[in-house]
Amino acid sequence: MLLGFLQIILILGILALVASPFGTYMAAVFMGERTKLARICLPLERVLFRGSGINPQISMTAGQYIRALLLSNLVMGVFVFGLQLAQGFLPLNPRGLSAPSWDLAVHTAVSFVTNTNQQHYSGETTYSYLTQAGGLGYLMFTSAATGIAVAIAFIRGLTGQPLGNFYQDLVLAITRILLPISVIGAIVLVIAGVPETLAGPAEVTTLEGATQFIARGPVAHFEIIKQLGENGGGFFGINSAHPFENPNNFTNLLETVIMLVIPMGLVITYGVMAGNPKQGWLLFGLVFMIFGLLIAITAIGEAEGNPLVNKLLGESAANLEGKEVRFGWALTALWAVATTGTMCGAVNGMHDSLMPPGGFSTLSDMFLQIIWGGQGTGTAYLFVFLILTVFLTGLMVGRTPEFLGRKIEKQEIVLASVILLIHPIAILIPAAITLAFPEQLAGISNPGFHGISQVIYEYASAAANNGSGFEGLGDNTLWWNLSTTFSLLAGRYVPILALVFLAESLSQKQPVPETIGTLRTDTVLFTAVTGGSILILGALTFLPVLALGPIAEAFEIVRLSSG
Repeated sequence: MLLGFLQIILILGILALVASPFGTYMAAVFMGERTKLARICLPLERVLFRGSGINPQISMTAGQYIRALLLSNLVMGVFVFGLQLAQGFLPLNPRGLSAPSWDLAVHTAVSFVTNTNQQHYSGETTYSYLTQAGGLGYLMFTSAATGIAVAIAFIRGLTGQPLGNFYQDLVLAITRILLPISVIGAIVLVIAGVPETLAGPAEVTTLEGATQFIARGPVAHFEIIKQLGENGGGFFGINSAHPFENPNNFTNLLETVIMLVIPMGLVITYGVMAGNPKQGWLLFGLVFMIFGLLIAITAIGEAEGNPLVNKLLGESAANLEGKEVRFGWALTALWAVATTGTMCGAVNGMHDSLMPPGGFSTLSDMFLQIIWGGQGTGTAYLFVFLILTVFLTGLMVGRTPEFLGRKIEKQEIVLASVILLIHPIAILIPAAITLAFPEQLAGISNPGFHGISQVIYEYASAAANNGSGFEGLGDNTLWWNLSTTFSLLAGRYVPILALVFLAESLSQKQPVPETIGTLRTDTVLFTAVTGGSILILGALTFLPVLALGPIAEAFEIVRLSSG
């Protein structure tokens, strides 16, 4: 048990070390400073802008920024939808796979264009190499870059700067951040044992003399952007638990760090771009503590194991159900909290097999969306909570609610409220409908409280743009594909619209001189109050669901084991 916790502490220490320089680098990229990659990337970027007729120097209004974002996302989504339906007639399809159903194709296209990558299919038996690498892999870059662009535009607005140009931010996110790391990371993964081939499945003869087909493909480059871009969609059905996606402890360490480096770094990026590194580090510390707490809750639950099983064994044993032996309970617990905290959604073990504390932590991650949040947009959610905290504390102490020298007024509070309210709407309403008709719609594979968690988890994963699931749920049906598509779209685009308009509203306000009555937001006290606001608002919204799901399940296990 001690070794497991030491593994977790070591990885957290590595992450704390790499987040700061990477966050500083991202700030330099989007502030237009000269970086080492600029000499290599500038010629490519100029060709892209000239070929498209886009002037990246022209800053956009909120309306222009949103139109550019929605139009580009629509075109990309339609392209990948069509690619899925035509894959049976296209090359790089060694297994001769036919097109998926139209509803699955809609769900998959929307899921990947929203940076969710929620999968109601197994990749190796559903999609060709061209669809996976050329379609879904393409969206892994562009959807992640879209999220980063929105976060950077939001930070600019908070600090009183123009929003910038969406297309420039999109291209810079790909050429300066996502693509260079993906190229190097893919090479490292190939060296570490992850396959990268266009050959069809390998045919082998087993010891019993039977013939077995082993799926493979261009996995390494798919895997690295899956982790780096917070995408999470696996080339194989069991995702990063598959030995071809994540073969050993080295690849597991690399993929864990890569999964967290951008969301963690963006908090530091904010501090640099805002000219207030202190506040960036305070927020980083706040989120890191909540992150560590949820890891501890999950790890302790997995280390202690299932009391019912331990009672049968006559000894205490860790919960290894649904886990790969090469990772064990500790690295699986860390990954589970990291992947739901970053909205990545990749899994190296089955979340459906987690003990109730693990279910509590993973659901809480997706309910709050700020630990560390989605690719870019999660960072913005954190600042929405900051704005609400400024407003609430200002009311309580009788001070003018100001954030970074700009007054927080009715319009900002309305937009912030929309951002936070759409999330429970996209989860709880479709979940209530599904649970009202369990036999017709739900597809639950576990009765009782765990079955409730399965349904809630699926919609929370869609609305939070996470993509992981309590697998065992029969989710490849017309109802699940279309209802989760609603949650995917609502959870992605409504907050983005409100975030961009909120950023523009703040950027247009005249800065207010700091006085003795100004509430400072870069203090330990205010950061602690922000943490309390986050937990209270999250608890008020989702505590009843947690009580009906993992909390009730935990009490039931205790009751049965003591009986």
